[in-house]
Amino acid sequence: MEEIYANVDYNKPVDPTPSTNQTGPRSSERRLHGAVVLCLGLLSVVLLVGLIILGVTYRDLAAEHSTIKANLTERLQASNDKLSSVSEERDLLNANLTSVSKELDTLQSLSKQKRTCPAGWKMFSCTCYLFSTKTDSWENGRKDCRDRGAELVIIDTVEKQELISKTIKEDTWISLNDRDKEGTWKWIDGTPPTVVYWLQSQPDNGGGNPKWGEEDCVHLVFGVNAKKNWNDLRCNKSLKWICAKMP
Repeated sequence: MEEIYANVDYNKPVDPTPSTNQTGPRSSERRLHGAVVLCLGLLSVVLLVGLIILGVTYRDLAAEHSTIKANLTERLQASNDKLSSVSEERDLLNANLTSVSKELDTLQSLSKQKRTCPAGWKMFSCTCYLFSTKTDSWENGRKDCRDRGAELVIIDTVEKQELISKTIKEDTWISLNDRDKEGTWKWIDGTPPTVVYWLQSQPDNGGGNPKWGEEDCVHLVFGVNAKKNWNDLRCNKSLKWICAKMP
C-alpha cells in the first residue's frame, strides 16, 4: 500500500475545470449565428429590391393613370360639346317645326275664306303688321296695338326676324320683356323665345349703371345684322313699335 501511494505526486495542482473539445457545441453555435445573420441580410436585400420594383411600378402606373384620366376628360369635353351642338340644332328644328305648323294652320284657315289686312297694314306670311309712324314707351305702344285689336309683335321664326329687320327704318319695340322676373324673358303671350337674336354682350340690364336704369323691354336695333339685333332697354324709352294680328 505504501508503494502505491508513494507514486502519487500530491504537489501537482489539480485543474477544477474539466477540459472540453474546442470543436464541440460552442463552435456549432457560432456557425448557426452566422447563418442566421446571412439569411437576414439576404432577406433585407430581397425586400429592398422588392420595394424599389414596387416604387417604379407605382410611378409608371400613376403616369399611365394620369394619361388615361386626361384622355377621358378630353373625350368627355368633346362629347359635351357635341351634345350641346346637337341640342342647339334640335331646338332650332323644334322652333322651325312649330313655325311651320302655325303657318300650315293659318293657311288652312285662310283657304276657307279670303281675308285682307286693314288699310295701312302690311301682310307677311298670312299675318298683318302695322309699323307705327310715331314713337312712345313700350307700354303705350302695346296699348296702341291692343286698341287696334292686335298685340306687339312676337318673333318666333327666322323668316319673320329677317323680314321685320329689313322693313324697319329705326329702332323699334317688340313684345319680348322680363318685367315680371329679371332675366326671364317672355313674349307678350307668356311664352319664352325659342330662338334669340341678341346683340353682342346683350342683354345686360344696363350693366348696373343707374344712368340706364332697369332695362326690361326689348327692341330691334336698326342697321345691324338681323341675326344679332336685339337689345334690352328701359321700357319708358320712346321708340316706334310693331303691331301684329291675323287678318
